[in-house]
Amino acid sequence: MCREEASALSSLKPQLEELGVPLVAVVKEDIGTEIRDFRPHFAGDIYIDEQKHFYGPVQRRMGGLGFIRLGVWQNFMRAWRSGYQGNLNGEGFVLGGVFVIGPAEQGILLEHREKEFGDKVDTADVLEAVKKIVPVK
Repeated sequence: MCREEASALSSLKPQLEELGVPLVAVVKEDIGTEIRDFRPHFAGDIYIDEQKHFYGPVQRRMGGLGFIRLGVWQNFMRAWRSGYQGNLNGEGFVLGGVFVIGPAEQGILLEHREKEFGDKVDTADVLEAVKKIVPVK
């Protein structure tokens, strides 16, 4: 389901470039062809954080019981109907998120932490937050 969100965020790339803001993904692992398979869905730079420092001192996880949640299945079906397929490689229980981070003291302007698998950020909210970034002179 992260490929679906990556594609949606990548659709903002022209506006982000116009505003001088890079599009970046931080992933926790690269098993097999995982990043190569992700690349067609994401238009920005991809960094690997194998130590998971970016994921915080306490990683947010959704265990196997997450698969009995109705919202997870609805998100899965939405992504599948849109033509997105994931993989079952690696550690898949750490929840992700989307952040818009401004320079220097500006800090985090938008923080969307997945509540369950496939919980996507609203791209309009991302663009609104990006427009609040004040460039460092």
